[in-house]
Amino acid sequence: MTERSGRGLAESHDHQGRRAKARAAVAERGAAHLLVTDPRNVRYLTGFTGSNGQVLLGPEPGDDLLITDARYDLRAEVEAPDLPRTLDRDPFGVVLPLVVGQAGPGGQLLVEDHQLTWAAARAANDRAAAQGLELVGAGRLVEALRLVKEPSEVERLAVACDITQRCLAWLFDEVVTIGRTERELATLLERRFVDDGADGVAFPSIVASGPNSAIPHHEPTDRRLQAGDLLTIDCGALVGGYHADHTRTVAIGYLDDRLVEVYEVVRAAQSAGRAAVTAGVEAGEVDAAARGVVEDAGYGEAFVHGTGHGVGLAVHEDPPVSRGATGTLRAGIVLTVEPGLYLPGLGGVRIEDTLVVTADGPARALTDTPRELRVL
Repeated sequence: MTERSGRGLAESHDHQGRRAKARAAVAERGAAHLLVTDPRNVRYLTGFTGSNGQVLLGPEPGDDLLITDARYDLRAEVEAPDLPRTLDRDPFGVVLPLVVGQAGPGGQLLVEDHQLTWAAARAANDRAAAQGLELVGAGRLVEALRLVKEPSEVERLAVACDITQRCLAWLFDEVVTIGRTERELATLLERRFVDDGADGVAFPSIVASGPNSAIPHHEPTDRRLQAGDLLTIDCGALVGGYHADHTRTVAIGYLDDRLVEVYEVVRAAQSAGRAAVTAGVEAGEVDAAARGVVEDAGYGEAFVHGTGHGVGLAVHEDPPVSRGATGTLRAGIVLTVEPGLYLPGLGGVRIEDTLVVTADGPARALTDTPRELRVL
C-alpha cells in the first residue's frame, strides 16, 4: 500500500520485501530476532509513522510484530495492515518472552544499540539476562538496507525536490527584496511548500543574509536584506517521509569583486563534485574533487564541512561525503553535493544539489536550478 501522505504518489513501498532483506541480514549474524526501535527504521520496514512504535522481526514472516500504544492503534491498522500488533508501552516486556519462547534459553536478540541510551541498554540487558537471553548490538543493520533507494523512494525524493526548487525560484522571483527579513522569507517559503503539495518541511529553513551567510547553519533572524548582501537559502520540502535538500546563494543589488570570486570558486567546486558522482567511486573521492578546487584557489580553510551526505527518510544519512569517506557509491544512492566557503564578517556561499547515482554515466540531478551568480 502507499503509506500516509505523498498526495497521490503512484508507486507503493514493498514493506514485506524490506523485512525479508532485514531477516536475511539478521540470519547472517547468526541470530533469528531483531528489535527495531528507530522510528525511521520502523517506518521503512512497516509503513507505520506514529511516534511510538517498535517492530520485532522473527525467524519467519508470521513471527513479525508491531508494538505501539492505544493512541496509534487505528493508525497502525491503516498504515501497517499486514502486521499483527500489540499495544504496550514496554516493548522489552513484550519481546523478551516471545523470543525466549521461540529461541529458548541461550538465544540472542539483536537490538539497535545506537538507539539506546547507556541506562536503557543496561536495564534491557539485565532483563534479558534474567530470562536467559543475550542482547547483541545490531549496529546500523537497517540503515545499510536504506542506503540504496528503491524506485518508490526516488519518486518521493524527486517530488520533494521539485517542490523545493519550484518554491525557491518563486521566492527569488517574486518575494526577495531589500528590506525583507530573514524570518519573513523563511516563513513564506515554508508555507509555500505546503501550499504547493508538500507534507511539511524537511528541516527548518536556513535563510542567511549579509555577514550571517558566513554561518553555515544560521537560524533566520529579523535582519533585513541590504544592497550588497549575499543571501544563502538552504531548504527542503518533505513528501511521504522523504526529505529534499537544496541550497542556492544569490546577491542583493550588487556584489563586490571579492565575493564574486568566492562565488565562482564554490560554483566550480560544486561542478567538480557533481561530475565525480558515479557508481564505483568512493564518497571521499567526491569530496576530494570539490575540495581540490577550493584548496587550489587558496580558500581551503574556509571550507569547514563535508561536501555532502546521503538523504532519504532522514535529511542527513549515509553515506557521508567527506574527507576520506570510504563508502563506495552504488546505483540508487541519493546524496547531496554542497561545497561552501564562509568568510566571517564578510559573507558565505553554498551551492547544493541532490543527485541519484545511476548504474552508468552521470548522476541524475533531482535539483537542477541555474547555478550562475544571480543578482536580485
